[in-house]
Amino acid sequence: MLASRAAGLSRGLGTVTQAWLRVPRGCSPALVREAGAPPTGDWRPSARPGPRGRPLSLSAAAVVDSAPRPLQPYLRLMRLDKPIGTWLLYLPCTWSISLAAEPGCFPDWYMLSLFGTGAVLMRGAGCTINDIWDRDYDKKVSRTANRPIAAGDISTFQSFVFLGGQLTLALGVLLCLNYYSIALGAASLLLVITYPLMKRITYWPQLALGLTFNWGALLGWSAIKGSCDPSVCLPLYFSGIMWTLIYDTIYAHQDKKDDALIGLKSTALRFSENTKQWLSGFSLAMLGALGLVGVNCDQTAPYYAALAAVGAHLTHQIYTLDIHRPEDCWDKFVSNRTIGLILFLGIVLGNLRKEKKTEETKKKYRSLGYC
Repeated sequence: MLASRAAGLSRGLGTVTQAWLRVPRGCSPALVREAGAPPTGDWRPSARPGPRGRPLSLSAAAVVDSAPRPLQPYLRLMRLDKPIGTWLLYLPCTWSISLAAEPGCFPDWYMLSLFGTGAVLMRGAGCTINDIWDRDYDKKVSRTANRPIAAGDISTFQSFVFLGGQLTLALGVLLCLNYYSIALGAASLLLVITYPLMKRITYWPQLALGLTFNWGALLGWSAIKGSCDPSVCLPLYFSGIMWTLIYDTIYAHQDKKDDALIGLKSTALRFSENTKQWLSGFSLAMLGALGLVGVNCDQTAPYYAALAAVGAHLTHQIYTLDIHRPEDCWDKFVSNRTIGLILFLGIVLGNLRKEKKTEETKKKYRSLGYC
C-alpha cells in the first residue's frame, strides 16, 4: 500500500513539474490557468537554453534571452529580438550601394558593413522613439502590452538616456561618410522623430514610414558617388516607399481591431476589404520604378530576372494573404526580407555581368581595329 501511495505521489509531482515548466518565465501557473491561454503581447516564444545537453539556439530572440537580465529590456526596446525591421531598413541601402558600384565590381564591403551597423542603431533608435510616443497606447493593444516601456521594465527617463546613446553611436557611423552624405543623413532625423506620430493624424502613417525607412536608397548612392543622381536615386527611393506601403499595410492588419478601438489610424483601416487591390497597385508601381532604375543604370539580364522573381513573390504574397488572420499577416510581412535579398542579388549579378559585356565589346572593337 505504501508503495502504491509513493507511486501516485511521484506521478502527481511529475504532472505538476511538467505544467510548471510549460509556464513562460514571469507568469505564475495560476495566472496562466486563469487566462486559459499563453500570454499574447509583443513577446513571442523563443528558444532558450534547455536542460543540460540540449543544443543552444542562435536565433536573435535566444541571444537576447541569454543576455544579462538587466540588459534584456533595452535589447527588446531596440527590437534586437526581432531583426526583420533592421533588415527592411538595411536592404534599400544595399540596393543603392550595389547600384553605385563600378561595372564588373562587387559592392563596397566596407560601406555595406558600415550601413549595416547604422541600420541596427537607427532602427533601435526609431523603436525607442516610437515606444516613448506610444507608451500609453501600447498598454491597450494586446500585441504591444509587454513592450519594455509599456510594461514598466524601463522608465521614460531611462529610455531617453538610452536613445541618446544610440543616436550618439549612429552619429559616429554617419561621420565616417562624406560631407554631402553627412548632411543628407542628418536631414532624415526629423522623419525618424515624427513618423510615430502620424498614426494619430492620418490614415497614411505607412507612407511616413516609407519616407523614413527608405532614406538609405539616397544615402547609399551618395556615400559612394559623393552626391545623388536623381535619375537613379529618386525612382529607387520611390520603389522603396511603395514596398513599405505593401509590407507595413500587411503588418498593420494585425492590430486593426485594437487600433480602431483606441482611435489610431492606418492604411489597413483605410483600405479594409480592398487591401489586395491597393497592394497590387503598389506592387506595379514598385516594379515599374525598379525597371526605370535598371534602364538608367544600364543593368543587365540578371537584374531583370530578379525583378521577375520579385514580381512573382509579390503576386503570391498578395494572392494568398488572409488579412483576418494576424499570424498569416506576420508571416507575409516577414517574407519581405526575401524580396529585398532577391533584388540585392540581382543588382550585384547584373553589375558583374556589365563587366563581361564590356570586355566582349572591347575584344570586338580590337578585332575591328578601333582600339
